[in-house]
Amino acid sequence: MSPTLEPLSRGALAIVPEVCRDCVWWQSHGRRETSKERWMEQAEDVWGAWGTVYRDDDGRVLGSMQYGPAALFPRSRDLPAGPPSEDAMLVTCTYVADPSSPWVLQSLFLSAIGEARERQIEALEAFAYEDLDDDGSQSRFISHRTIFPPDLLSDLGFFALRSVACVQLMRLELGGLETAPERVGLGFVRGIKHFFSPAPVPAPRP
Repeated sequence: MSPTLEPLSRGALAIVPEVCRDCVWWQSHGRRETSKERWMEQAEDVWGAWGTVYRDDDGRVLGSMQYGPAALFPRSRDLPAGPPSEDAMLVTCTYVADPSSPWVLQSLFLSAIGEARERQIEALEAFAYEDLDDDGSQSRFISHRTIFPPDLLSDLGFFALRSVACVQLMRLELGGLETAPERVGLGFVRGIKHFFSPAPVPAPRP
């Protein structure tokens, strides 16, 4: 069995990390929470799979990412620096299970880029939070991350579209990526290796 990237949908919910199965932070608005089951049904009706799951050659889940049009994630309207752009696909959160597997994050972002391009979407966007107490440790990439470190997104090619206090809405334009997918991949590797340094980085698997 080879490593695989699988669509994140109701059918895959049983294999994702437990914290992701019932989480409706992005799906909720204000103090009102929504039903995860109802949201998944509506999301798949209007969009399809709403993310990606990365599994290794033993079938173990190493990471997952949630994304889709901003309209699927009402929380994005509440956050400072929002709302996201209508022409972009919003990356809301990611889960990376193992600090020794940084290529998982690269693969998840590249998968999101690939899907956005297939759908002829012009950009990816994500929210970032500048934590003044952040020590740059690997721990900030492990487990459930609903908002990203801005320096990580910057190294992956994102730029700040708007900033309000410590929150930024960051954007990656996809138009210029079409002719250089290999170069983009290497840039992602360099960025991710920087944040996991000095941990060794295994070579990405085919």
